[in-house]
Order: sequence, then structure tokens, then C-alpha cells
Amino acid sequence: MEVVNYLLGYKNLRIYQDTEMFNFSLDSVLLPNFITINSNVQKIMDIGTGNAPIPLILSTKTNGKIIGVEIQSKSSQLAKKSVELNNLKEQITIINEDINNLKEKYPSEFFDIITCNPPFFKVHDNSRFNKNDYKTLARHEVTLNLDQICEIAKKLLKNGGVIGMVHRPERLTDILETMRKYNLEPKKIRFVYPKEKKEANIVLVEGKKNGKEGLKVLPPLISHEEDGNYTKEVQSSFE
Repeated sequence: MEVVNYLLGYKNLRIYQDTEMFNFSLDSVLLPNFITINSNVQKIMDIGTGNAPIPLILSTKTNGKIIGVEIQSKSSQLAKKSVELNNLKEQITIINEDINNLKEKYPSEFFDIITCNPPFFKVHDNSRFNKNDYKTLARHEVTLNLDQICEIAKKLLKNGGVIGMVHRPERLTDILETMRKYNLEPKKIRFVYPKEKKEANIVLVEGKKNGKEGLKVLPPLISHEEDGNYTKEVQSSFE
């Protein structure tokens, strides 16, 4: 069933969701608030955009054009409806496409920024799941993995362009190794903790195409107070 909700704390943004599908979470709010966006940014691509939470939030931070790429037809339809609902058709374009086709669709060094909230879980030979299930495709690397993301970023990012990713901490070694494999130098990391004295459950990573060595680890971000409410720092993201 389709429903319309406010995009977490963003009272000026609304988003279409389907109760049977994998819906956005805090991850999608943290990434656009973590990525480096300067006034010269003209073109942004969000890979695996889902129902477009990241493009919607990015629209509040830049006047640049934003393209959201989503392989699942149903999700891309929801994304388009969300863009229309917020009167952002002039800034945000949603395309229903496999990212493996993007290298032919766009010229090299076309984008300033690429963002991605990818599937978190590796697929193994003994993995058992329905490969056509909406939630499976969102959670597991069936149609989208780190190598594909970084290979596309290497081709489509401008020299010095930025890639931003939100992922799980246990995949951090994979992320850093894969980024470097494709000349995307890791430049900034931040760990997110659900509460104080808990282990990190989210990691935010930013890399720069052909960037110089030098990695900055930002102070930890605590997402929730003991009573379950968002911390002041997270709440400030909605302003």
C-alpha cells in the first residue's frame, strides 16, 4: 500500500513509500549531511536511489542538477511521484536503469558528486533468498556491489570529484580497498553509534577521484538518546 510521509524530520519534504517494500531509514538522511558539497557543484548522481530520499535532501543543499538511478521499476515510480509531490522536477530526474548501462548513457567525467546507500550484505554461493524480492535487492548485493559502484564512479566522476557512501562498519575494509582499486582515495570517515556505549552500526565514507593520501576520521556521531529520541546533532540535520 502506498502512503505519503514526511521525510523524517524534514517538515518541508514529503515522500511516497510502499508498506510492502524496503523503506528509507536514518542512513539516507545522514549521507547527504555528511558529503562535501560546495557552491561549484553542478551535477550529482545518486545510485540505488530507491524512493529518492537522498536526492530530496540534497535538493535543500545545492542548486545543482540531481539524477537518481534505480533498477527496480516500482521504486523508481515512487521516486518520480515523490519528486513531483515536492515540485522538484526541474532539479531532480529519476531514471529506471541498471547502473551497468550508465557508462554508455553518460560521458566520462560528467558528475561532481556520486552518492550511494548500497545493499549492505554480500551474496555467497550458499545464500538463499528470492532474487526478485524488493527487500532482497535492497539489502543484498544481487544487482549492485562495491566494485560496480566504484567502477562507475571512476568513469563518471570529474577529476577531484567526490563519492559518498553509507554502509555497515563490518564492510569498511572492503569499502576502502575497493575505492583505492578504482583511484577513489578515501578522505573522510565518520562512525555512527545508535546510543552511547554501543558499537557503531553505520559508517559514512567519502572518497575523492585521484585524490592525495590523507584520511580524516571525524568525531563519532550518536544518533539516539537513551529515551529513543534523536540526539540534538541529528535533529539539527533537519533544519
